[in-house]
Amino acid sequence: MKTIVWFGFVLGALSAAGEVILTQPWQKATIKCGVNAYTQTLEWRHGDDLITRVINRRPPAKSSGTSGTALRSRVKGETDLVISQVREEDAGKFSCVTDGNRRDHTLLVVSVSASPSAELQPGSKATLKCHVIGLDTGHTVQWKRPDGNSHSGSPTVELNPVTLSDNGTWKCTFSQDGGTFHEDLVIKVQEPAPETAPPSPSRSPDGNQKPTCPNCVTKPPPAALLLGLSWWMWTAVGAGGLVVLLLIVFVIVLCKRNKRRKKRILKMKNSRQPLMPKNYCQCDRPAAAAKPQQGRRREKPSATPLPPLPMQ
Repeated sequence: MKTIVWFGFVLGALSAAGEVILTQPWQKATIKCGVNAYTQTLEWRHGDDLITRVINRRPPAKSSGTSGTALRSRVKGETDLVISQVREEDAGKFSCVTDGNRRDHTLLVVSVSASPSAELQPGSKATLKCHVIGLDTGHTVQWKRPDGNSHSGSPTVELNPVTLSDNGTWKCTFSQDGGTFHEDLVIKVQEPAPETAPPSPSRSPDGNQKPTCPNCVTKPPPAALLLGLSWWMWTAVGAGGLVVLLLIVFVIVLCKRNKRRKKRILKMKNSRQPLMPKNYCQCDRPAAAAKPQQGRRREKPSATPLPPLPMQ
């Protein structure tokens, strides 16, 4: 009988064992309660702060709590709690209570970084940082090198100077609730590319330069370098000629237009002058003799003088 009771106690303790969830700032975290269903009530708490409470399997329209964590949390499915845009203040203990049974979980907010960057060169300086929020008191954070050896027990590592052996994946390790966890940071250490000088052309015995490639064929200069002008100078000359041609065409068109306009204006002025009187047809016959006035006597014509008598 005692064995059965002890076995049931162990099963109850295991079922109530919490879960450790790792996340990074501004990401989404999902915390599983540990049970698939419940009968009457479901309650989530962050430490002593109430996040949400569900009664008779009817989720509330909004979170029951007033903290920042509560405002960014919601119940997903039957019992899971989802926190959006995780912040450092969300780290710590979470409790899920279903029908009076409590299960504790831990949310750790982990961030790793390299300064000035994760791509380094030999001989430079760099600082590796591991920041873990939510760990229990007394737990330490340390780094492991790419070769698997542990670095000094500190969340900050100073690489001075950086060597090729620092290239690889660094692990920030820590323990919580009897388990060991880690967050990876990839460091790339690369040698700077050597500066290669262009090969100097060799010279023939007669003093002329030889091509660096013996089988190469010397190409004639491109058309863009004719007359000692580069391609952009030829382009500028062509563009300038095109602009001048367009200006000439524009001036010709404008002159013709002004000429037509002047003719039209002159024609309109002529059409507005008054009409000349009509010229009737006149006959080429002599005018009629004037009638003699009445009451006057007509004078007799004078006698024609006689010619003189001849002399005897």
